[in-house]
Amino acid sequence: MRIALGQINPTIGDFDGNLLAIEEALSAAEASAADLLVLPELAICGYPPKDLLERPQFLAASAESLRRLTARVGRAGARTAVIVGFPELLPDTPVGRRLANAAALIDDGRVVAIYRKALLPTYDVFDEWRYFEPGTEVQVADFRGRRLGLSICEDIWNDVDFWPRRLYREDPIERLVGAGADLIVNIAASPFTLEKRRLRPRMLAATARRWKVPLVFVNQVGGQDDLVFDGSSAVFGADGGVIAQARELASDLVLADLHARTGELRDGHATLERAALEALVLGTRDYARRCGFSSALLGLSGGIDSALVACIAAQALGPENLLGVAMPSRYSSPSSEADARLLATSLGIAFQTVSIEPMFSAYLAQLSPLFARLDAPDVPDAPDLAAENLQARVRGAILMAISNRTGRLLLTTGNKSEIATGYCTLYGDMAGGLAVISDVPKTLVYRLARSINAGAPQREGQPDSSRRPDTVWRAGVIPESTLSKPPSAELRPNQRDEDSLPPYDVLDAVLEAHLEQGLDRAALVKAGFSRAVVDDVVGRVRGSEYKRRQMSPGLKITGKAFGPGRRMPIAQSWQG
Repeated sequence: MRIALGQINPTIGDFDGNLLAIEEALSAAEASAADLLVLPELAICGYPPKDLLERPQFLAASAESLRRLTARVGRAGARTAVIVGFPELLPDTPVGRRLANAAALIDDGRVVAIYRKALLPTYDVFDEWRYFEPGTEVQVADFRGRRLGLSICEDIWNDVDFWPRRLYREDPIERLVGAGADLIVNIAASPFTLEKRRLRPRMLAATARRWKVPLVFVNQVGGQDDLVFDGSSAVFGADGGVIAQARELASDLVLADLHARTGELRDGHATLERAALEALVLGTRDYARRCGFSSALLGLSGGIDSALVACIAAQALGPENLLGVAMPSRYSSPSSEADARLLATSLGIAFQTVSIEPMFSAYLAQLSPLFARLDAPDVPDAPDLAAENLQARVRGAILMAISNRTGRLLLTTGNKSEIATGYCTLYGDMAGGLAVISDVPKTLVYRLARSINAGAPQREGQPDSSRRPDTVWRAGVIPESTLSKPPSAELRPNQRDEDSLPPYDVLDAVLEAHLEQGLDRAALVKAGFSRAVVDDVVGRVRGSEYKRRQMSPGLKITGKAFGPGRRMPIAQSWQG
């Protein structure tokens, strides 16, 4: 049996566009004499459709797309069958939800089998119980001499031998093998994280080895709101060895011959830094185009964060579509504006300078009498903090004005360390449409910047011709002075980030343990962090929840990002 892995990049609600991508993959699979084309989870409508699933017209459009695809698969002379994900409207019953997250096997112009996802995740960014009724029956389909065991994404994430603690009481894969499946097919929309890109293939290989059956895994690729899907589709042999491997973070179609145990193997794995950069580029590109933007802007401070975002955006959208704006004040060092200008020149992006001094001075002159009457002696840092935030908000207003006037997407430049601790200003540097590096800790920011400057090849194997050439990522594109100077917001004289925050290597270690491992104060101290640092950092994290609730969507690349996957109360008194 020859199987084609159709690793496509669907857009939520773009039924015509998604069907076109599916048909292009099908034509390529047919030209390669594939018996079966396997496509991702909910590929008909795009994933995750969220509350669009509550709209009858959305479901009707999905059903019509499935009908059109079924007719296409049944055209005269066609021999390639298709497995595709779609939202299935269930028969009306007095109990339960009306929808299933389903996979259809289409052959010879008919839907010959339907499988309904059994394990519906509700952790982190997932909320599938909100919409779907879980499937209760396994689906083993006889197909051209094989018995296909159909499954969908989470169904394969519950192997008792792989996970020390399972989330679910049943294992659909075990049931499929017990029902006679000799080939497991798993269609997925499994989001990218830096940790998962290594974990997922190990888990899939272990599942194939345990049940001694080949396993076909096909994953969605592309950016959708805060999520990035990496593809990395693969076929594993019964011994867990990789037979075929699709690209990471790019659309692809690869073939595998199960009888010959051979298949196409794409380029080698990227380094962690390279994978993170490619994920951020893909997420930025797809977010912009799906929201109707062809160009973007950002504030260029001369610092490392805005330099990294500028490099990502220039690679994602093209340098000709990016504008950098320097907004110096009385506290800005001359070298900062020079570094911003040098970066813009090196990247080939448009650059403008707008001094905030006249606006800032006018604010101070107008507000000073009022501040004097409303002085708060019990808040000793209030005067300095008010002045600092005024500068950030003037800058935010300028950037939003340019965005409104030019139709550019405003990219924010705050990193995860700053956003976690509230070292950012609401309606100031947090204003914008996409927070590109909001899930990138400061220490990783430096690693990514140095990776860009190293001008490393895109892959450790052969170059990938489907990606945009790295025309803007090359040696020395980020000024060395940007990389070497101490981080500073430059909102008061001689300011340094470490005046307010622990050193970033310490801060990021505490944040990783607190946010991703779930360690609270006592556990953090037991892990070796000082009580003073723990109290300071945890207090900042909890006190800044209201800010993060109002921030722009941010691209998720770690196991726990600030966004839909974090659901902390704002008004609470937990001190643990």
